[in-house]
Amino acid sequence: MLKAFYQDILIEAGCDEAGRGCFAGPVFAAAVVLPRDFCNEILNDSKQLSAEQRNEMRQCIEAEAIAYSVAKVEVEEIDTINILNASFRAMHLAIAQLSVIPELLLIDGNRFNRYNTVPHHCIIKGDGIYASIAAASVLAKTYRDEYMTQLHEQFPYYGWSNNKGYGTAAHRKAILEYGLCEHHRKSFQCIPAQLDLF
Repeated sequence: MLKAFYQDILIEAGCDEAGRGCFAGPVFAAAVVLPRDFCNEILNDSKQLSAEQRNEMRQCIEAEAIAYSVAKVEVEEIDTINILNASFRAMHLAIAQLSVIPELLLIDGNRFNRYNTVPHHCIIKGDGIYASIAAASVLAKTYRDEYMTQLHEQFPYYGWSNNKGYGTAAHRKAILEYGLCEHHRKSFQCIPAQLDLF
């Protein structure tokens, strides 16, 4: 079972991102404030859940969270400020949109740019340790997957409904054949020189 809270006094918000390593599409982030009595045996790091479980958990989180927010940073900004800063920017946007003001932020990972004066703790693999971070990982992942599936309808040859913009062999092969589109991150090395696609 995931830990419910880091401490017992301050209002905590868990934060996580999705799509940081993708070749295409925005990076998404979510912030979630859970009630003290929240408990769900299925909730876990979104990467450990099936798509069906993630969608089930998304409905549960949205119904039971005290507050939640999801934000994204588009490809143009990713290419301008780099993906790490874009991930922090997406988290900041999500935190700013929360309907309650958090007093402590739990950040998945080992780095973060401070948000205003709110204290934070960076927790490596925190989405598998704390419920609020896991909840944020589920929302960020499901919202991003949904977005990439919608983009797939406009650009079906890249297979985004399956790879969600990640650099799979099939995705790279499609880039070789069709070129990059406006949703690809031009600052990423989408086709490494020595990659054998065939």
